[in-house]
Amino acid sequence: MKKKKAWIWSLGIVALVGIFAAVYFGFIADGSSEEIGEVEEMPVMVQQVAERELGESILVTGEVVPEDEQKVYLDPENGEVFEYLVEENQQVKEGDVLFTYDVSKIDAEFGKAVRERDLVQKRLNIEQAEITEFGKRLTEMAAKVKKNEEFTEQDVTALSKEKVEFEMQHEGTKSEAASAQEAINELAAMKEGMSVVSKINGVVVKVNKNVEKSETGTSEPVIHIISSEPFNVIGTMSEFDAVKILPGQEVIIRPKVYKDREWKGLVESVSQFPEGESAGDDYGGGGNVTMYPFKVGITDETSELRQGFHVSLEVNLSGAEKKLSVPHMALMMDEEGVEYVYVLDSGLLQKRPIMAGDMNDEFLEITEGVAAGELVVIMPDEMMYDGMEVASFDEIE
Repeated sequence: MKKKKAWIWSLGIVALVGIFAAVYFGFIADGSSEEIGEVEEMPVMVQQVAERELGESILVTGEVVPEDEQKVYLDPENGEVFEYLVEENQQVKEGDVLFTYDVSKIDAEFGKAVRERDLVQKRLNIEQAEITEFGKRLTEMAAKVKKNEEFTEQDVTALSKEKVEFEMQHEGTKSEAASAQEAINELAAMKEGMSVVSKINGVVVKVNKNVEKSETGTSEPVIHIISSEPFNVIGTMSEFDAVKILPGQEVIIRPKVYKDREWKGLVESVSQFPEGESAGDDYGGGGNVTMYPFKVGITDETSELRQGFHVSLEVNLSGAEKKLSVPHMALMMDEEGVEYVYVLDSGLLQKRPIMAGDMNDEFLEITEGVAAGELVVIMPDEMMYDGMEVASFDEIE
């Protein structure tokens, strides 16, 4: 009984296979065979031989900063601010007064010091006149002594002694005058220090008149000025990059807020000393990596940039020299180890042996075998051959 059932199932399966086969071949016979058998020929991908920069480049990140900046904090020893003389977004020059403290007390002390100095100066003038008079009297007395008239040598000696004592008193008065002038100078310097000035040419980006004060001053600046000079970029790079990057190398700067826009710059410095502790990144299984600060000067106009923009930087390690090159994907090698490319010329492929030179991640320098402007095949396959006719192609920029 079981064998009979198995035999019936086998017949059923064979019948089903026959039905599917009949339907399939009937479909082909109905004219669909041409559609299934057709193979659409793909266009050959080509790219021009051109001069390109093949130097190695390093990518790092950084932040846009001003060339210089000045942050002004309140000094509790100077008392209260009397007047702010600048506003936000105002252009200032070096030496311009930003704000002044209340100088009423200093003015009072200054006036008092000036009056004291003037009184001492009057005493000096009087004493100087008396010393001059002493000199005249001594001259007259000495002349009369010689003539044995009216005075003796003792009189001359006594008058000379009196003159010396007066001169000593006069020297003391001179010291008083000098001290009085020093006090005036100190008060004048204090008064000048009560006027806070800009140390740079720049733009006032912040005026905070309501900053909280403490016995030690203020925790944030009341005025913040950034330089009007072109912006720079600062950041840190790994020890692996720091040994390759040198001052003067060209940099392409790409702000994250602007798509498809670039600024040019030059490396200004790479510090010899690390910043903070070693980073925890692991490069190739190696251990911690030390980071070094760097600075890049932006050589293009920077009015559209802002302080604090984050940027990516591409540092060109080999200068701007361009070399004739093709993509790596165009290169092939025959059984004898000869490197070659296929060049598309007038619809036909030409097999060209080439001599290769420098390279980067994408392109390979060609020193012999092709000329600028010729079209080389990208990603050639083993089915291609010298003299092969090409029906269609797409050129990659």
